[in-house]
This record gives sequence, C-alpha cells and structure tokens, in this order.
Amino acid sequence: MVIIGGIMVHKGLLAFVPAVIAATCGSFVADQIFFLLGRRFRDHAFVRKAQQKPAFAKALEIFDKHPALFVFAFRFIYGLRTVSPIAIGTTRLPARTFLLVNAVAAAVWGVTFISAGYFFGHAIEKAMGRFSPSPGMVVAIVVVVAVIAGIVLLVRRRLAERGEQAGVSRTAPDAATCGPPAPAPSSLPQPEPRESRRTDRADPS
Repeated sequence: MVIIGGIMVHKGLLAFVPAVIAATCGSFVADQIFFLLGRRFRDHAFVRKAQQKPAFAKALEIFDKHPALFVFAFRFIYGLRTVSPIAIGTTRLPARTFLLVNAVAAAVWGVTFISAGYFFGHAIEKAMGRFSPSPGMVVAIVVVVAVIAGIVLLVRRRLAERGEQAGVSRTAPDAATCGPPAPAPSSLPQPEPRESRRTDRADPS
C-alpha cells in the first residue's frame, strides 16, 4: 500500500512530503499499538494467538541477539512485520526505547517505500511509452489492486489458521487412550486371607 502511495505521488495525485508523513505516522502508530498489546494485554486472546505462531518465537530469538537493531529492522523483514512489536512488548525493553527507535524506523520506512513507489511508477510509465492513464483511472487501478491484495491476505490467513487447527487436532492426545491400561479381570480363584483361615482352624466343627 505504501508503494501504491508512491505511484500516486509520481502521477501527481499526492505530494511527496505529505505522503511520507502519512506513511510514517501510520507505521509508527500501528507498531506502538501492537507493542502496547504485548506489554499490557498479554492474556488477551489476540496476543495468545500471536504467541502460538512460529514467527513469534523467531522474533524473540532475533531480539535476544540484537535488541535495538531488531526493533529498527523488523518492519523490513518479511513474515515478522506484524508479530514482532507484539513479541517485543512481552520483553523487558523499556517503552521509551521502543518509542524512539520505532519513530526513526518508521520515518526511514516511509521515505524508502514512498520513494520506491515513485520510481516504480516512473519505470512503468517509461515502459508503457505514450500510454498515460487519467487520474481517475489511476485511482480505480489502485483501489482494485488494494482490494485484491486484501482478499489474498485474508485467504492466506484463513488457510494458515485452518492448517494450525488441523495440526493441533492431529497431535492432541485421545483421552480414551491416555493412562495405563486397566488390568484384565482374573478368572483364577483368589486365596483366602490368613486371619480367616486361622479362625476356621480354631473353631471346633
């Protein structure tokens, strides 16, 4: 979506600086919210669900090795973009440190991807030659691409959730098979207790 904003900057539909500011603020606010979820709401269903993902453990593993560097770079790592601020929120990293590094990283993120979209749009225009779509057509194309991308992400998320549920159901132990097997009933006669045999001998018949 940020790259699409850069393409719109290239077409003159948006100004460069406001587009960078919007991308920076969006990235910063979203990551702050995810960080606070991990810090303040660890028992929430959303956080517990995130903790079950393999990416959550991977994010913590990288964070333990390079804390500050990972806080800056996680948004550029595919597969760790959303879960990482939640995972970092569950650590002992000071909230002020995350806020400062997150602000710098969000600014770099905004400038990088708006610029990438700008030059990407320039390359498309150069490759298409004389074809120059109207602003309305550009907006329509952007909306269609955004909707398709959202549908693809939603389908992928649903498929991943179903795969995780199927894996849990396969590995869950069956309650009927747990525990030691019950002893089979014996058909042999059981010996009488010693005290009862002594009593029988003592009583005259």
